[in-house]
Amino acid sequence: MQRPDSPPEAPAVPPLPDVPVPSPERMADRVPEAPPADPAPDLDALLRRAEEEVAGLKDAWLRARAELENVRKVAAADVAKAHRYAAEKFAGDLLPVKDALEQTLAAASASPEQLRAGVELTLKQLRSAFERAQVAEVDPTGQKFDPHRHQAMQMVDADLPPNTVVQVFQKGYVLHDRVLRPAMVAVAKGAG
Repeated sequence: MQRPDSPPEAPAVPPLPDVPVPSPERMADRVPEAPPADPAPDLDALLRRAEEEVAGLKDAWLRARAELENVRKVAAADVAKAHRYAAEKFAGDLLPVKDALEQTLAAASASPEQLRAGVELTLKQLRSAFERAQVAEVDPTGQKFDPHRHQAMQMVDADLPPNTVVQVFQKGYVLHDRVLRPAMVAVAKGAG
């Protein structure tokens, strides 16, 4: 039994096994193993680079989006101007025609021959304005009836093949390939 004033007994320590200790010459030949690398600094650097790249890409995307929006607005404004002023050139070509008609009406003492000459000159100016605007007459006399370009007003007996335009009551007009006004025509009846 132990006395109360004595220090506690130390537990028994087992003896250490014999571990061979390398000699100093052998220690010089050994390279100490490097501790495992800490991946955290590399991950932090990678994360920072990725965040910088994302920020750069987001900035580039926002700039491209803003540029696209600006291009869209400019294009919309150009289309609106084109619609608004589409007839400007044609209207400018028609002004001399209007002037000629007004001058003809203002000539109170003009003879019928002078009036006719003035009207012919005005018609020539109008035809020239139509040509510049690429407005062409449609006079389908003798052609096959085309419901997209002609409007049949009546069917008549004729010595022509059926569905052939026999007579034109009113000329039609096209702008490029689009019909402005169909020609009003009489069409040959079929046999029967």
